[in-house]
Amino acid sequence: MKILNFECINSSRLWVFVGKKSDSSPSAIAIVVPTVVPIVVLICICVCFFYLRVRKKGEKVESKLEIVLDQDENEISSVESLQFDFGTIKVATENFSNANKLGQGGFGAVYKGKLPNGGEIAVKRLLQHSRQGNLEFQNEVVLMARLHHRNLVRLIGFSMEGAERLLIYEFFPNASLDKFIFDPIKRLLLNWEIRYKIIGGIARGVLYLHEDSQLRIIHRDLKPGNILLDVDMNPKISDFGTARLFVLDQSQGKTKKIMGTYGYMPPEYVRYGRFSIKSDVFSFGALVLEILSGTKISSFRKGDSEEGLISYAWKHWRKGTALNLVDPTLKASSTIEILKCIHIALLCVQENVADRPTMASVLLMLNSDSITLSEPKKPAFLMGSSYISDMSSKSEQNIRAIQSDPLRISSIEASVNEAPSTEQLCPR
Repeated sequence: MKILNFECINSSRLWVFVGKKSDSSPSAIAIVVPTVVPIVVLICICVCFFYLRVRKKGEKVESKLEIVLDQDENEISSVESLQFDFGTIKVATENFSNANKLGQGGFGAVYKGKLPNGGEIAVKRLLQHSRQGNLEFQNEVVLMARLHHRNLVRLIGFSMEGAERLLIYEFFPNASLDKFIFDPIKRLLLNWEIRYKIIGGIARGVLYLHEDSQLRIIHRDLKPGNILLDVDMNPKISDFGTARLFVLDQSQGKTKKIMGTYGYMPPEYVRYGRFSIKSDVFSFGALVLEILSGTKISSFRKGDSEEGLISYAWKHWRKGTALNLVDPTLKASSTIEILKCIHIALLCVQENVADRPTMASVLLMLNSDSITLSEPKKPAFLMGSSYISDMSSKSEQNIRAIQSDPLRISSIEASVNEAPSTEQLCPR
């Protein structure tokens, strides 16, 4: 028996067995080869096409990932060491009982749990049908495994089983900052010393994300609900599901998917999808004004008038009556420090990105009494300002959609409403 060897497209060989006598005749070969080879070639082409399509689809999905885990054995081992057995967490939360439920959001629910060693945990259980679930899950696991700072919430671990995705955090009995500053009773517990400590702690945490960690992270959703308070009222920045990773020399990024909360998002982000470290600076400034006033950024009511908090602060700053902004319970506190914080906040929320300070400058201004602060310019998002009226029709639609529910994470795309928030990692 003769064996004929033909080269195939993918360098494998097509072997055709030809018998003796009549089977080995040229006419037999002439019939078999033209018939078999095209079929094999077609199969190879289909396999290659399918492989490339799957690979391209995988690359497309991977390109959407905010964070990509470096293929470093030590790093992978570090992440894997945080993995919990699903059954352990199920027992810790008493099978995710309603009695242990701390809150519910578009991402899923958060439950209080107790580990066998007695440690209390907050477990974020992502919705199984959430289109954002895996993306946000990978974001937080990879990020939090690599970030360590006293003003960042600590990820204890994660768990995966089938479609289940769990994120496990340290538990905060004092809840989040919004539960204090917007509550008429609890805000009395926040004297000026505590509020000033909270402002400084948030600034240090954001500076770490921007400049001092091994990564450069843009949080993109700084707000009171994402600032958790430990037993000593130290602030811990949480919720990294919407964070973005920058290379160290990268200055800004751009996206078509607007994720965040109205009032804390800078104009260049809402209007053009541009974000940078100055986006977080804007959010920080808005957050400081809320801490000082005890009022939500989205609506500030004074008598019969209603306007944005930033607009109100700017108006009184120009009149020289900035203390009218301050929570009445703080009026007997350090006027100089309070006015300095108002000044810094207004510098942070300026409309022009280049005019806003970096977080390093912010921290320096907070900690120094000898630095002369520049005069703030017109801030963004003034009620009735030319900025709002000049928005494109698409942006106007986006703004109205966000305004309809201003204090929850919103997005241009419906899927972003499922973006996670850790503002419920603690009791209400």
